[in-house]
Amino acid sequence: MFLLRIETEVRPTEDAGKVLRAISNLFTVETHSIVEATPYPRLIAESRNIKSLLKLHGMLRQDRVLDAARKVFESGIIDGKILRFKLHKQSAYAGHISFVHSDAESPLGPIKVTIESNSVKEIVDWLAPKTSEGRPLWEKPLPEV
Repeated sequence: MFLLRIETEVRPTEDAGKVLRAISNLFTVETHSIVEATPYPRLIAESRNIKSLLKLHGMLRQDRVLDAARKVFESGIIDGKILRFKLHKQSAYAGHISFVHSDAESPLGPIKVTIESNSVKEIVDWLAPKTSEGRPLWEKPLPEV
């Protein structure tokens, strides 16, 4: 079982297409929709295919943030089956990864990512392996979910 759910606000000064592009720069989603909510509409995107994380996998290496990502991912695991973390929306739009810890760190609201799987630990090890001097100690294959 695997479910990727991405949710973010679409503020009045934002174009929904550009918000979707920010998400698409980091993930490949199967569905997306705009849902009316208070105070702002929300863009919700989902995928049931672990390959939707391939862009994120590559970007973590390109931006050289494996250590930071691993810390964020490990602290975001809930009950061993859910992983939650937040990303800076403007950085995502520019094609880069920046993790945020509070909503205030992303002025237009963060991109909230939730991964549900029975293999969350394996997904974290694949996405962000431990490193030595900035180099991965291992590269695992795409987990079976």
